[in-house]
Amino acid sequence: MSSYSIKDLEHLSGIKAHTLRIWEQRYAILHPTRSDTNIRSYGDSELKLVLNIALLQDKGGFKISEIAKMSEDEIASQILELSKSQLDFPDQIQALTVAMMDLDENRFQHLTKNIVDTHGFESYMLNIIYPFMRRLGTLWLSGSVGPAQEHFISHLIRQKVISAIDSQELCLKPSAKKFLLYLPEGELHEIGLLFANYVFRARKHSVVYLGQSLPYDELLLAYEIHQPDYIFSVFTSEPNADAIQVYLNNMVKDMPNSQLLLTGYQVLQKEVNVPTEIHILRDFQSLIDLANNCDLAKTLV
Repeated sequence: MSSYSIKDLEHLSGIKAHTLRIWEQRYAILHPTRSDTNIRSYGDSELKLVLNIALLQDKGGFKISEIAKMSEDEIASQILELSKSQLDFPDQIQALTVAMMDLDENRFQHLTKNIVDTHGFESYMLNIIYPFMRRLGTLWLSGSVGPAQEHFISHLIRQKVISAIDSQELCLKPSAKKFLLYLPEGELHEIGLLFANYVFRARKHSVVYLGQSLPYDELLLAYEIHQPDYIFSVFTSEPNADAIQVYLNNMVKDMPNSQLLLTGYQVLQKEVNVPTEIHILRDFQSLIDLANNCDLAKTLV
């Protein structure tokens, strides 16, 4: 079980610590443990409850006195009703966080269906999933989310993107370009690459998808076979800081006939000297804008 300070609850929910202390005293809805020095700490159940309370107050118009009388099932039912129509993007991200903490696939599926039906799949990815993944990174680093929760939600998101890819028709437009997509050896964070696969296929471009953890020699082999117009990758954790400069320089030297498109933490950090031959995409909206352009070369000038 994870442990949170009252400041953690404030940061994740937006409810002031002072307000949380009042609720704890007046309604006994929070049950922290206390250290020998009387410092409060809260568990997963308290975090989930506070996140739900924030949603019910903000979007449902419920008073804390009403919420305090609800059972856990009643709170879950009210949140599900709200998620069908009334939540905006920040609230949907919060609801998704609760679904992850609860390992609640049913809630995730309902949330996703409602958002995609209302806003479309790309809006779901750009406005919900990517901000959520940034929050997930913060929760992971703080120890607030364990491997089971991270694997659970990542697997469900991955399934959704693959399903969206499979729904695309297998036909190319006359001006189609060929994209080779891969992740470098040791890189396993695939959701961004899968979304790029969807974006290019949805615009009727040709995609060669090589997936996770591809050895560099195999990348060169695929390059020689396909001679792609563009090579795209997401460098989240690999190549690491010690190896990335040599890796980037080798890409430019070894694959001169393809435009190199990269994104991810490892190439966005200031310490890396990215060769001018490599085009850095700072967000996935840039990727969509690029894919929408009939003459992609002009976009990269």
